[in-house]
Amino acid sequence: MATGGGDSETQTNARGDAGHRKPSLTWTFAAGAGIGVLGGMIGLGGAEFRLPLLIGLFGFLALQAVILNKAMSLIVVLTALPARLVSVPYAEVVAQWSVIVNLLGGTLIGAWVGATWATRMRSATLYRVLAALLVLIAIALAWSHFGGTGALDLSPVTRTVAGIAAGLAIGVVAALMGVAGGELLIPAIVLLFAVDIKTAGSLSLAVSLPTMLVAFARYSRDQSFQVLRGNAKFVATMSAGSIIGTVLGGLLLGVVPDAVLIPLLVSLLLLSSVKVWRHQ
Repeated sequence: MATGGGDSETQTNARGDAGHRKPSLTWTFAAGAGIGVLGGMIGLGGAEFRLPLLIGLFGFLALQAVILNKAMSLIVVLTALPARLVSVPYAEVVAQWSVIVNLLGGTLIGAWVGATWATRMRSATLYRVLAALLVLIAIALAWSHFGGTGALDLSPVTRTVAGIAAGLAIGVVAALMGVAGGELLIPAIVLLFAVDIKTAGSLSLAVSLPTMLVAFARYSRDQSFQVLRGNAKFVATMSAGSIIGTVLGGLLLGVVPDAVLIPLLVSLLLLSSVKVWRHQ
């Protein structure tokens, strides 16, 4: 297997031989379910909450955590897509094919670039980058629920260019964090393409899936990918918990008012960013 071009510290950390905690499968499942509930209650998969847990609670190194998070995000998206098509008809999604293609023009490139950067960063730098991106996700989460800004009035050419640029940035962020990117894609789709938020959620999954596959393919070329082989049961168990939790969270959608839930989740992301920033 080819290795990435990172420095010696990154390559040593990426091998997966650093001692992380070995939690019980019951605890791993419970953690995944809790993450899924949080994500489901706001219509997302919860990967943005999973990443800090992988680092701070389970003790994985930054690059290991990103790759594990990407694998679990991919599993959750694959299971969520059919369910999403039940609530938003396939024909309605296909009718917006130009939005998907426009964003993919940027996200596919961004995913490859972001994954490449992650494999080449020093471990300490990657922790800082992840902390900053958690703050970005917190801001995006708050804006998407409380921003209230309507779609931008753009010419077709400007909208196309803006879509590619937004996709590029989102692809980089999603690859660096190991997330699907829905927390950024949904507001971008609403803002740039004037699509209602329910349809935007389905479109974001259609964009996320090929984008994650590209990032996953890039990570598979690096020796850090070995962390998946040594933690297959962990990934399967936490993914199962996340899927079930996401369904439960979806059923609880609207039970907790956004005015209470969103500030709590934003605060959780900001606190997590501080912990990741300080992580050694």
